[in-house]
Formats: sequence, structure tokens, C-alpha cells
Amino acid sequence: MRALLSTFSWQELRHHPWRNAAAVLAVMLGVALAFSVQLINASALDEFSSAVRSVNGQPDLEVRAVQGSFDEAVFARLAQHPQVALASPVLEFQGLALAGERQLPMRVIGIDALALPTIAPALMPQPGRNAARFAMLAPGHVFLNAAARSALGLPAEAAAGRVETVQLRSGSGAWQRLEVAGHVAAGGAALAVLDIAAAQDLFDKLGQLSRVDLKLAPGTDRAAFTASLQGSPGWPAGLQFAEPGDAAERVSNLSRAYRVNLTVLALVALFTGAFLVFSVLALSVAKRAQQFALLGVLGLTPRERLRLVLIESLVLGLIGSGAGLALGTALAAFALRVLGGDLGGGYFEGVAPTLHWSSGSALLYGGLGVLAALVGGWWPARAAQALPEAQTLKGLGAAPVQGHSHWLALGLIAASAALANMPAVGGIPVAAYLSVGCLLVGGITALPWLIALLYDRIAPAFAQRVLPMLAIERARRMRGTAAVAVSGVVASLSLAVALTVMVASFRDSVTHWLDVVLPADLYVRATSSGRSGNSGTQSSSDTATFAPAFVQALAQLPGVERIGTLRTRSLQLDPAQPAVTLIARSLEGGASQALPLVGPALPVPAGQVGIYVSEPMVELYGAKPGSLFAPLSPALATAGSAPAAFFVAGVWRDYARQFGAITMDARDFERLTGERNVSDVSLWLAPGTSEGSVQAAVRELAAGGGGSDSTTNVEISSVGQVRATSLRIFDRSFAVTYWLQAVAIAIGLFGIAASFSAQVLARRKEFGLLAHLGFTRRQVLAVVAGEGAAWTAIGAVAGLLLGLAVSVVLVKVVNPQSFHWTMDLLVPWGPLLVLCAAVVAAGTVTAWLAGRAAAGRDVVLAVKEDW
Repeated sequence: MRALLSTFSWQELRHHPWRNAAAVLAVMLGVALAFSVQLINASALDEFSSAVRSVNGQPDLEVRAVQGSFDEAVFARLAQHPQVALASPVLEFQGLALAGERQLPMRVIGIDALALPTIAPALMPQPGRNAARFAMLAPGHVFLNAAARSALGLPAEAAAGRVETVQLRSGSGAWQRLEVAGHVAAGGAALAVLDIAAAQDLFDKLGQLSRVDLKLAPGTDRAAFTASLQGSPGWPAGLQFAEPGDAAERVSNLSRAYRVNLTVLALVALFTGAFLVFSVLALSVAKRAQQFALLGVLGLTPRERLRLVLIESLVLGLIGSGAGLALGTALAAFALRVLGGDLGGGYFEGVAPTLHWSSGSALLYGGLGVLAALVGGWWPARAAQALPEAQTLKGLGAAPVQGHSHWLALGLIAASAALANMPAVGGIPVAAYLSVGCLLVGGITALPWLIALLYDRIAPAFAQRVLPMLAIERARRMRGTAAVAVSGVVASLSLAVALTVMVASFRDSVTHWLDVVLPADLYVRATSSGRSGNSGTQSSSDTATFAPAFVQALAQLPGVERIGTLRTRSLQLDPAQPAVTLIARSLEGGASQALPLVGPALPVPAGQVGIYVSEPMVELYGAKPGSLFAPLSPALATAGSAPAAFFVAGVWRDYARQFGAITMDARDFERLTGERNVSDVSLWLAPGTSEGSVQAAVRELAAGGGGSDSTTNVEISSVGQVRATSLRIFDRSFAVTYWLQAVAIAIGLFGIAASFSAQVLARRKEFGLLAHLGFTRRQVLAVVAGEGAAWTAIGAVAGLLLGLAVSVVLVKVVNPQSFHWTMDLLVPWGPLLVLCAAVVAAGTVTAWLAGRAAAGRDVVLAVKEDW
């Protein structure tokens, strides 16, 4: 076998380097894309988790409020508990830092330096060369991490004798000038650390804490300790205990579905690469058919021929996978350097991770590349094994292959339907992905049956026309060969159709969602210090807000017909899940008009507060319509009053918050919390009013104070601007799918070209016979082009049907299980029919080009060997 590889196989590789290089390139690109995505996501997640661990430290337990802060009397109670060895109080909020004229988000943490070293040493302030020894305990001093110094434009280390200052504020409070006295080792996003007492005093948070980190006495049972405190008299209802690993798990859960779906999307290139390997090896086996037959006559067994072709595919896979791993590493390093750790999902904004190369991931994706090559080489290897030696040596080609695998196809499709109805595993739609795989394989397996079903009925219509009759009869009687030839087109076209339908459905649903959630003409927002995309780290309680007087002044502006308000809060209902957003907004016109409800709004029973939850709340927290949602009661409980009962009156679609949102009427929120400040104001303008004049009046009102509690900056956007920006972001996010469709279809058409090249090379004597019977070269080419049209037409029909079936799984199963929201299925028939027609036309031209060489003048001499 080694001698055959070094002579027979090597000669094939040496004489056709570009064709084999194409197969290697397909495997390399598939492995590189998937491996680079894995490295980027893993590096970003590791960096993000490391930053969380450095800030949170490693306590035995954390005590946090479900939302906002809590009274520091809890700390005194915990510190005196006999089972607590050490209690470290922490005040944390998202603030703003002033860098020249720019306002930058800055995470501010107040700590007790005496209790910190054993719990979170990375947060321990390190005085600089110009600072006093005990600067960490003095008010007016702050310590920055490396990211904060870089964001503020400060050098990595302060110059000798130079005093550095920074201005910070919380929400819409006053700016506070602090002296930079040193640094902290914590990584991650920009961070400012100062003494907790100074933080409470400077930022108007006296008596408030964000969390208390606990070190328990040896032998303490955490569960029993937690239960005893929660059951003790006077224990606040809005507090929860978190394990040290909960924060890292929360970060992982935040982006897990996004990372998995992105990886699966990248693996599509590897899936289509397997078809390219198949096409290249099928052509290679067809061209060497007589050589394989001669080797068989000389003693090479069919099993050894199978092994030989599989080893050739293994070599292609090994070379492609090795090159793919190297290219993937380079792509990941480049992307991390240029783009950071965020790939468009908004989960790792502000993170600049270093590359963390993983040998386990390299083995996994390299193995997938080798497996794809072996799968692609299996059918050509079987063809080499099944060659009829005597018939092949005479140049008559292989016997027709009839497909009798419709029962297997039906079984795979039935398995796909069963898998599509299975739940997700750990939040990942594993069964749904397997369902898509079974559907594709089952559909491709059913191609011979579909060809027979269709062309057996079409053939009589062309019985009197020679050229179409030859093309259709070839497809009928060589249905197995036709099925193999168009399988690449079917796979790539079905994926292209599925992605087109999914993107169109999502965009249409987002458009309708925007129509409902953006009913006003103008939107005014207070400058926020803590807004972020999908990072899950925003602190809404520290968002800049408008005072009631400013809101009332907006309502009195000329041209403003009416206004609506909105205020958000971040709720940590489950320590292991990202935060949920509580939205208090005006619902005077009814929830059915203000929210995109997925069902009817239920009447709220007397004495209960109606809330409307987004779809993820139903999946993640069991907040079903008509039930009471108990976790919200302690979150909004106030001292001296009984907890309110919250009734789930409806479910609405929210494409902005993946892990859940709760909407309630602003009047109920004010009554329960006493807060009247708002972060957003929507303005409905009177007919004929100029938007520009109202925007100028709003800016003038904000600049002059206008009843606002501070010189709060405002952002003003028209409904058209918000819609256009949202849809532009959506289109940019899905732009990669269009490139993926083009690559997949190109690979499928290359497979058609390779298959037809292999077929016409094996049929040169058949074409010679046609020439002897009087067929011109043009007519022979017309027969080949007709076969291409017949084959790609059935491939287009099968690809369209399979793609529609796959799109149903993607829209109705994968999307809800991954992101917990639903959307309506929309089939864009126009683009799909154009796509199918383009594939048929391209397949016809490809077949015609592939047949030109075989239909040359020398085909007449191809039958001379049999004279």
C-alpha cells in the first residue's frame, strides 16, 4: 500500500495539483473559520471571567440585593455572626469619568482595605511613588486599573512629582475631583477603587452597600447558614446569597447560545467542504477508473482499492486541517488585536483579551476537518471498490446505480421530526441541530426516489424530441449517479434557502416589533453611565435621570401633544442567570397598544399589580400568564409595608433583552417605590409641528436646567432615526450569512462541474458513438447541457423543499431554544425563486463547460479500441 501511495497516488497529486489544492483549501477554510471563532470566544470568555473573579474575589458566600443596594446595617449583623470569620463590605456602581470633553463609563468600587486582602487581593490598592503610605484610607484618593488609565489617556505609570487627578460622578450627580494615588491589579474594563466610606460620602450613597463578601468559619455548612439567616426575624426580603462560582457561570450563560450558534454557522463551511472533497475525489477516481481496474486485474482487491482512496482523502484532510489550524490561529490573533473579543453580539464589549491557544480545541476541530475529508472520500472510495474490472477496461463505464434507499430517507426524516420536538440540553438546542442534520441527509438520500417520481411522469412528454429525451432518460436511468452529482447543490442550496427564510423572518418580526415599541415621534434620553448591549453588566439604578419637573416642562413645550415616560432597573432574580430588566413605562392606552403581546392581555385581579413579561421570562423563570410571579415581590418590597402580589397579565416579544424583561405601569412603580425620576421620555407631536423646532426647544430646556435635577445631557432621536439605526445594525449583523450562502452555492456548483467532468470522461466512447450516428458537436453539447438542466432542476426543487423544512426548524425550534424569543415565519418567495433559477442556469452552463472537452473531434476515435 505504501508503494502505491508513493507512485500511483503521488503521480495523481503531482499531475493535478490545483484540483487537489482546491479540496485542501475547502477543508482548510472550514477548519480555520470554526477554530478561529472558538479561540476568539474562548479567549474573550476567559478574560471576561478572569476580570469578574479579580473584582469579586473568592469569598465563601456573597450577599447581594436583588436590585440596587441595601442598608449597611446588614453588614454589621453579618460581621457579628459567630459563623462568619470575615465580612468585607463593597459599594459598586457604574459611574462616569471625564477625559477632556468626553464622558467615559467607569466602574467604581468602594472597598474596606483592611478586610480586602484575603478575599479579593486584585482589588487591593497599591499606592504610587508620589502617594502617602496610607492614601488608601484617606478620602479624596482613587486607584485605577490599567484599562482605566489607558481610557483616561494617562501614562502606564505616573511621573515622579506629578499629581494626577480624575473627575467621577454617579448617574446625574455632581462631578467629584479625586487624586489618583496608585493602581489596582484587577483586569477587565476600566475600574476605579476608593475607600468605601469616601465613596458613600462623595457619591450620595450614605448607608448603602452593593454586596458583602463573607469568609465563613471552618466547618460551617453553607446551606444551613443561609437558611438560618433567611429565616431569622428582621432579615430583609430583597437579599440573596450567591456562591463564588455564580458570577463566572452567569458570564458564561450570558453568551453561550450566541457562541454555540456562531460556531455551528462556521462549521457550515466545513460541511460544504466535505462535498468539495467528494467532487475532487470522484473526478480523480473517474479519470483513473481504467488504472484502478488494471490494478484489480493485477491483484489489488476491491477492499484495498477502497483503502487506497480513503487514505488519499485522509492525506487531503490532514494537510487541510493542519493548515486550517495555523490559519485559524492567525485569524484569531488578528481579530483579537483589531476587534477585541466581541464578534458582533455585544457580549464582550470593552474586553481586550490575549490569545489562549487550546490543544484540546485544536484536536477537536482538526479531527472534524479530517472526518469531513473522510466522509467526502467515502463514496468515491466505494465507487473505486465497486468498479467492474473487465467492463471498465473496455471503457464502458460502470453499471447504472439504482436507488432503493427511500426507506432510509423516510426513517431519517421521521427521526428529524422527533428530534425537533425534543427540549434543549443545558440551554443549547442539541437535538434541533441533529434534526437539521438528519433532515439534510434524509433529503439527499431520497434524491433517487424523487428523480424517479418526477421524471417518470415527465419523460412521455419528450418522447418524440430526441435531445431532451436523451437528457431526461439519462437522469431517469442513472438516477443514483444524478443524485450523487447534485447532492452538493442540494446541500448548499437548502442551507442558503433556510438562512434566507430565517433572516427574512427575523427582519420582518423586528420591523413589526419596532412599529409597536416606537409609537412616538421623538425620544429623549438622559445620558446614561451604564448602558451596554448584551454584556449584562449595566446598572440601571445609576442611570442618569430626568426629574419630574423637567418631564412636566417637556409636556408644556409648544407642539408637544402628549408624552410617555420610561424607567429601567436591573434585577438579579437568580444568581446563576444574567440580570433581568424591570421597565416602568406609561401604559395609559392599554398594554395591547403599548406592547407587542403574543396573546391577549388578561384582566388583573383586584389588589394585585399587573405585569407583562417578555418571552424569556416564561422559559427561564416560569412566569406564565395568569400566575403570580413571587420573585418580584421581595425585589420591590419596602420597609414597613406588605409585599405586593404581581400578576402576570401577558407575554410580549422583546428582541433587545435576551434574558428577560418585566414591564409594569409607571404609576404602579411610583406607588411601590416612591421614585418619580425617569430615564426616557417619548414625545408625540401635534400635526404640522416641525421636529427640528421641538428638538431645539428640548435642548434649550435641558441646557438651562428646566427643572432637571442637574445639568443632565440629553440624547434626542426621531422615530425614523431609531428605526433606521436598528435595522442597519440588524443587516450588518447578518451580512455574513449572505457570504456564507454564496460560498456554499459556489462549492455546490463546483461539485456539479467535477461530477460532470468525471461522467463525460467516462462516457467519451458514448459521445463517440453519438458522433458516428450523426450527432454534431453542438448537439452532443446540448445533450450534456440538457442533462445539467435536468439534474440541477431536480436539485433546485429538492434544495428548496429541504431548505423550507430546515427553516421551520431554525425559526420555530433553534431560535426559541437558543434566545428564548419567537418570531413569525415569512417565506420570501421572490428571492427564493430567483435563487433557484440562478442555480439551474449556473448548473446548465457548468455542465456545458464540463462537456466541451469530451465532445471534441477526437471522441470519434474513442470507439476505435473496440473495432
